Amino acid sequence: MLAENIFLKIINRQLPAKIIYEDDLCLAFHDINPQAPVHVLIIPRKEIRTHSDITEEDKLLLGHLHLVAAKLARQLGIDNGYRIIINCKEGAGQTVPHLHFHLLGGRIMGWPPG
Repeated sequence: MLAENIFLKIINRQLPAKIIYEDDLCLAFHDINPQAPVHVLIIPRKEIRTHSDITEEDKLLLGHLHLVAAKLARQLGIDNGYRIIINCKEGAGQTVPHLHFHLLGGRIMGWPPG
């Protein structure tokens, strides 16, 4: 995993991003290396390194991230079928040490995913 947390730099506006949603708990922006016609990253403002680091106190935050994903899917016109992916740690492909959801859509998704 990268040593630096580039998502915190995006949150703090130290790095540019094409932000499409923002509230007090999270923000969402287009991935710079899209894997589907629609590929958005949804990140919490709270720094949580990986999915395995979530705690009981994160229940409401995680629910909020899912609600934001559903709202964005409708807004982006992919609510007829989309995928939400969370990579946990390097063995699963996580490259940034900050919990994030990949919202993908706009094409048929194969199974198994990889």
